Amino acid sequence: MKRLFGSVRSRATLAATLVVAVALVAAGTAVLLSLRSNLIDQAGTAADRSARTVATHLAGGKTYEHLSLDDDDQPVQVVDERGRLVAATEDLERISGTGTDAVRPQAPTPTPTDGSGDEDADDDADDDASLEPGKIEEKTVFTDGSATIDQHSADYRFAAVRMETEQQGTLTVYAGAPLSAEQSAVRTALTVMLIGFPLLLAVVAVVTWLVTRRALHPVEGIRSEMAAITASEDLARRVPVPDTHDEVARLARTTNETLAALETSVERQRRFVADASHELRSPIASLRTQLEVGAAHPELLDVAGAVEDTVRLQRLATDLLLLARLDAGERPAAGARLDLAALAREEAEGRTGVRVEAPEAVPVAGSRGQLERVLTNLLDNARRHARSTVTVTVRREGEWAVAGVADDGDGVPDGDRERIFERFVRLDDARSRDDGGAGLGLAIARDVAVRHGGTLTVRKAPEGGALFELRLPFV
Repeated sequence: MKRLFGSVRSRATLAATLVVAVALVAAGTAVLLSLRSNLIDQAGTAADRSARTVATHLAGGKTYEHLSLDDDDQPVQVVDERGRLVAATEDLERISGTGTDAVRPQAPTPTPTDGSGDEDADDDADDDASLEPGKIEEKTVFTDGSATIDQHSADYRFAAVRMETEQQGTLTVYAGAPLSAEQSAVRTALTVMLIGFPLLLAVVAVVTWLVTRRALHPVEGIRSEMAAITASEDLARRVPVPDTHDEVARLARTTNETLAALETSVERQRRFVADASHELRSPIASLRTQLEVGAAHPELLDVAGAVEDTVRLQRLATDLLLLARLDAGERPAAGARLDLAALAREEAEGRTGVRVEAPEAVPVAGSRGQLERVLTNLLDNARRHARSTVTVTVRREGEWAVAGVADDGDGVPDGDRERIFERFVRLDDARSRDDGGAGLGLAIARDVAVRHGGTLTVRKAPEGGALFELRLPFV
């Protein structure tokens, strides 16, 4: 059971069926109540009409004996002001819901005309003072009850109408209309609902099940393909995209975009590991060779070369460690402020052929150590390719602090201005590892700039060489 209702299709079918069931019950109840009310009103109208017909005859002077009260379907009672039954439908055997349950008329008595009557009669006379002889009261009182006529029992809607006569005094006419039509119609409607509602709910459940299965079929295709990708570890595969414009299609496209980004990230990581291994292999092999030669022939040990290879290994390990931290999402501590102009002057100090133009303080927020590393990498790169001069400028442009490092070398070709920021990329022999570069400096500089909310780009310098511009948010 838990597995059955654990699927979206089952829950959607159950929810739709329950909603329709509640709606049907509410609508069916309203229909039954409305039908019953309308039919009862119709029965009340028929009963009122019958009662007023009898009252009209009495007002016209007909005696009780001449009233036509032999209708087997409509029980009628005429009650005087003392509560005595003075006329009733023939063959009336039982009645309830009217002013009296008597079924056999009693002989009428004259209505008192003086004050010798009892106290109740005086009260009744006072109550009826508003009615003139022969007048029928407009107000009708309705009640529900039952009656048995000629051994046939039924429920009725009774109408009570009061009237005034000259000889009999105040009379109340009770007439009933059968409720059998109302009861039959309600039973029929209820039977139809009890039979039709389950069938309708079954249709709703089946249709919902089929529609949700069709709607979720692409989702199952995406799931199965993702499972296959996970099992095969082949990130080049993609999930099928349905030919629709709904949420499922957008999910498939987003999933493929995620797979593409993941594939790119994994491929980049693989290249990084391969390039790092290649870069480490050369100094390690050189250092090992020198140590082995030194162990066999101490007089031939190249201490300076061993130290140089060791420093080179240390720098490469430091670069790799920083890249690993940046890839892990490391960001500068919030609230750390520093002067980018002062930092540029410090990094340029002692370097031959480097000129700094930073007339005013330019505050930024970030990691001092990482920003020092950016400027160091840019200065080292510019110094390697400059013919004579490297110019460092620091200024503010709107909401940005801009640090530019320009050289007067050959510059960077247009097609390689993004490629040089990739890891382990060297464009020519001048950028070979023998000149001190492993192809990580510019990649580290751009990653640090991005982590600080900025950018690092390259374009042609006024002197003809390369101009690297670091942009950071001004604070």
